[in-house]
Amino acid sequence: MAEQKFFEDFTLGEKFKIPSKTITDSHFMLFAALTGDSHPLHYDDEYCKETIFGRRVAHGLILVAMTAFGASSAAWLTEDSMIAFLEQGARFLKPVFIGDTLVPELEVTELIPKKGRGIVKVRSTVTNQKGELVLDGWHLYLFKSRLNVEPEEG
Repeated sequence: MAEQKFFEDFTLGEKFKIPSKTITDSHFMLFAALTGDSHPLHYDDEYCKETIFGRRVAHGLILVAMTAFGASSAAWLTEDSMIAFLEQGARFLKPVFIGDTLVPELEVTELIPKKGRGIVKVRSTVTNQKGELVLDGWHLYLFKSRLNVEPEEG
């Protein structure tokens, strides 16, 4: 098991990779099944031909979901320290279509100490196969402090 990471172990500028994914029709269908979102912009080829996109476009919330901390390279390092996902926000900068390959990444941008714990703010980004930024956002996570962990009995 890897050494666990607590609030004070994070550093500004530290990055966490998330595996890339190529968007398929299945992603659209699974999202619709999960959320009930059936807007024709995501499912109706004929409708989409008349839009500015000319074809079906991915849901913004699919992109946000792809930036989940639990999918990142830090997931196993924070099993003992993560308390809560507090909030998030995002801007959608370019449309994403079926066949696009997306690369999500998280970067620590702020460390806010609290009594016995701390808040880690990360920038969440998603880049497409052309290197274009399609999502720019942020998340706030609450972590335990290493200083507030009970020693193991032995």
